[in-house]
Amino acid sequence: MPSSPIVGGRKGENFRFTVLTDGLVRYEWAPDGDFEDRPSAFAANRDHCEIPDYRLVESSSSVEIFTDRFHLTYDKAKFTPEGLFVRVYGHLGTTWRYGQGHETLGGTYRTLDGVNGRVQLEPGVTSRKGFANVDDTTMLFTDDGFIAPRKPGPDRVDSYLFCYGHDYRDAVKALYRVSGPQPLLPRWALGNWWSRYYEYTADSYLELMDTFKEKRIPLSVAVIDMDWHWVKDPRVAEARASGWSGYSWDTNLFPEPRKFVDELHKRDLKATLNEHPADGVAKYEDMYQTMAKALRHDTSHGDPIPFNITDPEFLKAYFGILLKHIDDDGLDFWWTDWQQGTHSSLPGIDPLWVLNHFHFLHNGRLQKSRPKTERSHPMVFSRYAGPGSHRYPVGFSGDTITSWESLDFQPEFTATASNIGYGWWSNDIGGHMWGSRDDELTSRWVQLGVLSPIMRLHSTKNRWVTKEPWKLPTGSGQGPQDVVVKFMRLRHRLLPYLHTMNRRAAEHGEPLIQPVYWEHPERDEAYGVPNQYYFGSQMLVAPITSPQNRGTKTGKVKAWLPPGTWVDFFTGVVYDGNRSMWLSRTLDKMPLLMRQGAIVALDAALEGTNGAANPRGFEIVAVVGADGRFDILEEDESAEGSADKAPWVKTSISFDQRRGILSIGPNRSGALAYSRTWSVRLLGVRNSDGITASIGGVSKADISMKSVENGTVVDLGRIAPGDTAIVYLGPNRQLAVNDPESLIYPILYDAQVGIQLKEKIDAIISPKDVPASIRATQVAALDMDEDLRHILNEFFLADRRS
Repeated sequence: MPSSPIVGGRKGENFRFTVLTDGLVRYEWAPDGDFEDRPSAFAANRDHCEIPDYRLVESSSSVEIFTDRFHLTYDKAKFTPEGLFVRVYGHLGTTWRYGQGHETLGGTYRTLDGVNGRVQLEPGVTSRKGFANVDDTTMLFTDDGFIAPRKPGPDRVDSYLFCYGHDYRDAVKALYRVSGPQPLLPRWALGNWWSRYYEYTADSYLELMDTFKEKRIPLSVAVIDMDWHWVKDPRVAEARASGWSGYSWDTNLFPEPRKFVDELHKRDLKATLNEHPADGVAKYEDMYQTMAKALRHDTSHGDPIPFNITDPEFLKAYFGILLKHIDDDGLDFWWTDWQQGTHSSLPGIDPLWVLNHFHFLHNGRLQKSRPKTERSHPMVFSRYAGPGSHRYPVGFSGDTITSWESLDFQPEFTATASNIGYGWWSNDIGGHMWGSRDDELTSRWVQLGVLSPIMRLHSTKNRWVTKEPWKLPTGSGQGPQDVVVKFMRLRHRLLPYLHTMNRRAAEHGEPLIQPVYWEHPERDEAYGVPNQYYFGSQMLVAPITSPQNRGTKTGKVKAWLPPGTWVDFFTGVVYDGNRSMWLSRTLDKMPLLMRQGAIVALDAALEGTNGAANPRGFEIVAVVGADGRFDILEEDESAEGSADKAPWVKTSISFDQRRGILSIGPNRSGALAYSRTWSVRLLGVRNSDGITASIGGVSKADISMKSVENGTVVDLGRIAPGDTAIVYLGPNRQLAVNDPESLIYPILYDAQVGIQLKEKIDAIISPKDVPASIRATQVAALDMDEDLRHILNEFFLADRRS
């Protein structure tokens, strides 16, 4: 292994290469021979990369660098496509040349403000060509912890070439190595957020939160948009202020701010306030005089104190004075809503970078200063500033237009962001503004939100635009209200799984949401389903993002099922993989699939409560047919010290297919050492005959089992700390064979189609001894709506055993 990763950069040389990993090289050109060694906002962790193995061949006129992944060739002259090129190893055999544009699989985008549908995404670090380039123009960090601009000059080059072929996960992990990992989110950030741009009062907001609780719809974060501060007060107009920036509570709306925040905390909710900082500090702000004194600002004319986040004195006063008096009211984190462009008083420095970086550090200090029971991992809520922004979660994607076009783009937008390591997007679920009321659209958007990184309902200030679930129509369990409530409860049931994935993202560089092509890079079909994604390690999501067919009362999505056997989480329907097919669902369901051997841990509470406490009981969802394992990871939040020092407790769940044994535990220590209830939901298993269980080595005779829509539930009761529970399913237990008639009949009954057509279809589906291929042929001969034909073929052909 070489003693240094650096090639070049010696006296009289204008080039420098730094081999950061076996697939990542930094290349620089400095006309003055003065190279940049300070960390940047993008490459904040550059100096902590381990030196990889590489071989250097250098002469007076050339440089060659060899690693296991690439071969770089350079002619020691000013960079040109002919003089600097890199061959990427592997089956691709592709070559990158300096200065030539190359397509990647996309990254993400700064903001979706006012966007209706698609935007052209910025580049990521993954590419089907096998290489991707990142030009680093981000701000620099100085030794004293502040920031600095880059040296000017159009000929100066500072770039990073990722040479990972189709190893997309490794490419993103290399990004984390050079830039720093995704921080661990507080567990409560993974629950439901309520947000609305609206002029609430303390009483009306608390009343709203109480209504959510009464209706047993769990929340974990309460967002108060900009109307928490003075907006319409006469002093705002007198000061010629816009009203968007504000740092003082509007005491007409919130007469006792600290009491208001305390009341939110009593309801197990975390609180955040929106800030638009660009307009500076107006003379009517509570902290105006104190800030003016600290910054030596002349107040004789009542001029506002300019916002200048790149001034060290202003930065200190901004956090130590201006925000502190709000922080002292118990605020948990800030929503920084910067929309004023990329320019600051320091050339080339984007104020958003500065806000994100120092807000995150500030929140970390704030959390450490709080009582032990109130501490959490640091978090900010802000906009994306460019590659490297993943260190400052959570991201706010902006004010989208309420439309099916916007919904249809959002799954791809969120999944593709993982190509630049940005794993924690928060979208305006349901759409922010304009559009028209569409309860079906709202329902489908909430379904997507529940299976997104952050689930935050949001809408603009308009009396006709609301997202309160109880304001939607209900209907026999399948109406929009029923759907939204059901899925919001599911979000909190998913917290054990989500927090485990949160830890996986922070420690192992695996974003929660990953494009399908990460797992199947050599399959063209994987690139043809940009809206489909893996949701953690155990689930595959194919959201429905288009209006339903009014005749069949179903929505549909064209999905690609990867190789293997899959089971639908909601229905228990079994699907053979390795093919593309249309999946159709009524409004109360969406395609959420688990492969054989998959295991997911849910909170056992069906309705949930506010906050995000560790569960008092678990439901384990498992799919038989292959060996599987899943480790539930929980933080012992009662432990001494800061949140980042809290110990983690692991409970292992494993399944042995050959022996038919599912094992739970042993588990827990410390404050988590208490008895909890456990049940096992066997997806796609319709027969409970022969299933037995033991706990702590003692046979349990009183287990209860029941058949449910998607399989069989085995209730194990309470398991004491340290005990292991074993469920015996019988050797080589198999998934049940689908019954096409029972799947088709409810949809066909409700379908708004001709009665004679229903009779013809019934004649096809009723016989039990007709092969599925024959039935599909018979269906093809009938004149019918194509969506109805998709439904029939889906259930005839889902499982080859049918």
